[in-house]
Amino acid sequence: MDVVDAELQLGSPSPERTKAEKVRVIACGAIAREVLAIRDTNALSHIDLQCLPAIWHAHPEKIAPGVEQAIAEARAEGFSRIFVAYADCGTGGLLDKVCEREGVQRIAGPHCYSFFAGNEAFAAKDDDVTSFFLTDFLARQFRAFVIEPLGLDRHPQLKDMYFGNYTKVVYLSQIEDEGLQQKAKDAADYLGLAYEYRFTGYGDLTGELLRAR
Repeated sequence: MDVVDAELQLGSPSPERTKAEKVRVIACGAIAREVLAIRDTNALSHIDLQCLPAIWHAHPEKIAPGVEQAIAEARAEGFSRIFVAYADCGTGGLLDKVCEREGVQRIAGPHCYSFFAGNEAFAAKDDDVTSFFLTDFLARQFRAFVIEPLGLDRHPQLKDMYFGNYTKVVYLSQIEDEGLQQKAKDAADYLGLAYEYRFTGYGDLTGELLRAR
């Protein structure tokens, strides 16, 4: 499940509950591990997870229509309770319009970096405007989700164009893993930026999923 670039359907571990009682959580594939970890740690057996392609991280124009289709499919399957595990994620408010029209809630915040750090704490960091953020997922998949989509493997001279205004890479880690920390450091070195490590855990995501009942 390292690269979640296709739709992933993961059923609830408690099939005895009906679909009407379950909550279909429609999530970005980039946070699949985290949603599953929170679900299993907190015995949230009512959560039925559907993940949409993680590569939409690089194509936010696909998120709102994709979520809208997933909501329609969930209702066609018999789910009456639906929660969207996306922040705005670069949709420019279009995802909020879909959620309002469909009567469903989403994770609060502008993007996953914010809700992992905690939205209030993230908003209070003045220096983050020149920071390039990594999560566990992006540390694992830096080549597939940063280098290759931006063409840096083919045109390394583009690094300065894309990253010239950044001063550091900030790794917001969900789990403490030395291997991932090394990958994040390597990413910072590749970009020629300073490196900062912040352990966040799951941040606001835990509370949001606990309320998705």
